[in-house]
Amino acid sequence: MPPARHRLLYVTDLAYPARGRRYGDEDVRLTARLRDDFDLALCHPRDAAALMDGFDAVVVRNSGPVLGYRDAYEDFRARAGERGVRVYNPLTGRGDMAGKQYLLDLSAAGRPVIPTVDRPEDLHRLPDAQAYVVKPRLGADSMGLRVVGADALPGLLDGDVLAQPRVDFVHEISFYFVDHDLQYALYAPDPERRWELRPYQHTAEDREFAQGFVDWNGLAHGIQRVDACRAPDGALLLVELEDLNPYLSLDALDASAQDAFVAAMKDSLRAFLAAAHRPDAPGDVPDGAPGDGSGGATRR
Repeated sequence: MPPARHRLLYVTDLAYPARGRRYGDEDVRLTARLRDDFDLALCHPRDAAALMDGFDAVVVRNSGPVLGYRDAYEDFRARAGERGVRVYNPLTGRGDMAGKQYLLDLSAAGRPVIPTVDRPEDLHRLPDAQAYVVKPRLGADSMGLRVVGADALPGLLDGDVLAQPRVDFVHEISFYFVDHDLQYALYAPDPERRWELRPYQHTAEDREFAQGFVDWNGLAHGIQRVDACRAPDGALLLVELEDLNPYLSLDALDASAQDAFVAAMKDSLRAFLAAAHRPDAPGDVPDGAPGDGSGGATRR
């Protein structure tokens, strides 16, 4: 008799509208591959809390910005924590899963991040720039993002928004990790067409840059995307650490690279599920740390 297969509830919004992308297509193709090794059902993020019992784990993928269903998302987190439901990615991420505070913390610590502040008294920490980007602390998918001049900043920083200099970058690069292993990198050669991605041959220094943020985040298992921009001086600066439901742009890869990613994800899921049976396995939801609902496709 063949061994029992793990049951996965795969959370996705197949109809989520994204500029230049069809997020649902990626999940249709990816779940077709995962079904070779797991028993799998798809559901909308609003239905996850009601359906998650009876599955070995919940896999959150292209579920869209949770600001659109924040109450349902917080209910899902709460119920998952109460019932010990395993969620992949684990809901202990310190990146976009928990809001934009990490940009402030990393900026204050002098890490290679676009300088970020949230208080008028800290504006002196920002370099002079022709324009500044103001974004909601709980924003996603560019919702509420504004570009303003320096004179407007003091009146906008009310604790609910962040301010950054608008960087005149060369291009953007995204690094895609499964667990702590870099799988591939993609970049947008044209800053005006950020959704048109091509494979990027990263250097050892690029890899070290991205690896540092994944290590800082501390997730033992899961899929993360480190988004960066290449400044005119050649340095990389962190734009975003997406650790809830990063879009993977798998259609930008050739067949062998796609196969390698799927194999790595399957191995990660097996290790994640095996860890759930250890008595010392950590929980998925930290006490007193409900998600702020900011996660989602914040860049693409």
